[in-house]
Amino acid sequence: MLESLAFGLQVAVQPANVLACFVGVFVGTLIGVLPGIGPVATMSLLLPVTFAMSPTAAIIMMAGIYYGAMYGGSTTSILVNIPGEAASVVTCLDGYRMARQGRAGAALGMAAFGSFIAGTLSVLGLMLLAPPLARMALEFGPPEIFALLLIGFTMVTWLASGSRLKALAMALLGLFLGTIGLDPITATPRLTFGSLTLSDGIGLVPMIMGLFGVGEVLGNIERGLRQEVLRPEIRGLWPTRQDWKDSAAPIARGSLLGFLLGILPGVGAIIPTFVSYALEKRVSRRPERFGSGVIEGVAAPEAANNAATAGAMIPLLTLGIAPNVVMAVLLGAFLIQGVQPGPLLMREHPDVFWGVVASMYVGNAMLLVLNVPLIGLWVQLLRVPYAFLFPLILLFSVIGVYGVSSNIWDVVIMLVFGALGYAMRKLGYEPAPLVLAFVLGKLAEESVRQSLLMSRGSFAILVERPIAAVLLAVAVLIMIAPALARPLRAALASTRSAPAG
Repeated sequence: MLESLAFGLQVAVQPANVLACFVGVFVGTLIGVLPGIGPVATMSLLLPVTFAMSPTAAIIMMAGIYYGAMYGGSTTSILVNIPGEAASVVTCLDGYRMARQGRAGAALGMAAFGSFIAGTLSVLGLMLLAPPLARMALEFGPPEIFALLLIGFTMVTWLASGSRLKALAMALLGLFLGTIGLDPITATPRLTFGSLTLSDGIGLVPMIMGLFGVGEVLGNIERGLRQEVLRPEIRGLWPTRQDWKDSAAPIARGSLLGFLLGILPGVGAIIPTFVSYALEKRVSRRPERFGSGVIEGVAAPEAANNAATAGAMIPLLTLGIAPNVVMAVLLGAFLIQGVQPGPLLMREHPDVFWGVVASMYVGNAMLLVLNVPLIGLWVQLLRVPYAFLFPLILLFSVIGVYGVSSNIWDVVIMLVFGALGYAMRKLGYEPAPLVLAFVLGKLAEESVRQSLLMSRGSFAILVERPIAAVLLAVAVLIMIAPALARPLRAALASTRSAPAG
């Protein structure tokens, strides 16, 4: 293994490959910072550029764009409450609050260091555990995926810092919105009203940009648009010792969770961030602080989305299976170069396999070197008067949404969700449960209906398969645990308060 890694490093540090890695991570960071564009559109646009490149350099550059976007996506989430990349939506919850409290530098610094640590650990996991984990991922069919998504649904209310009933209402709205579009099995239009745009369903990017970006702008305008220049604490650019103490365990848990969930087909990098955030809130001694600007709420999801990128590489490199849309584009880059990813990749193209793996170490180091010195520059964005900042936010949101599909109606959808986001803030509803339920709902419907097709309509398939049965049991246990915990705590409290006989 060490010899193979040494060989991969020799390949990765060749000048052409180093340049490809730098271009990839730089472009990835840039499109991560710009709201709404995302790695899929960028990789698709740059795919023709790889025709004249060697297979190793081409894959190194495309992979760099992917994990570079995960780094850059946190920047606008923290500074202006707009996710630069869809997987950074959870970072808005606490990152933006930290920025408003004058700790933008600490939040950006922890996002960078957490991403670097998670990215490095996940590449180590990719190198050591790729074959057995790929075989394990093959055991996850539609019933297992549905059971796993059900566990995700149980965490919806944990994302709320206010009323759980309101969080549940938002989750139900998210589930309803996820049904708009073509039926995933029969391709029958549902709630499309004859619109070609709605036939493809509501786009995730317009929804997120509207709820978090436009909604935030409208709320701030209502509170009073003053020519105020914010002056954040420049001294706090680096996380403090207490920040590291608070973030060490969340980074470790987020790295492991993101890596394992990233392997599974259809999960991507968005779901691990929600699950990681919900888990940290659940295990925290002071869960009520989440959503008010705690460093753990930045460290855990940022670690999870970066770890998920390496996890998603495992089924692609070892089995030739693309577990998400980004990996499908990367699979296309492999095939264009005449390289077939799969079980024989290590034997037939060791320079490509080990070169790409080693380049991810190099790329993570590049990203740290690129991002940490620029923290001061990002913090300076908060000095821009709001009268200039708000129009720029709207401009970047419109450009990002329109650039994904070149459809003006997606901009209209973004504005509709912007108005909805504004109304939700006025009434005390939070957008995060809606987004999570929207993402999970579409995947859950598809997986449960595929399961029923496999079993000819019998729901028994969800409990007959061992992995699915265990995951369902865990989901049920999570749901009933709070009800069981209350009488248990009351019994313990009465026992302690009873006088000694």
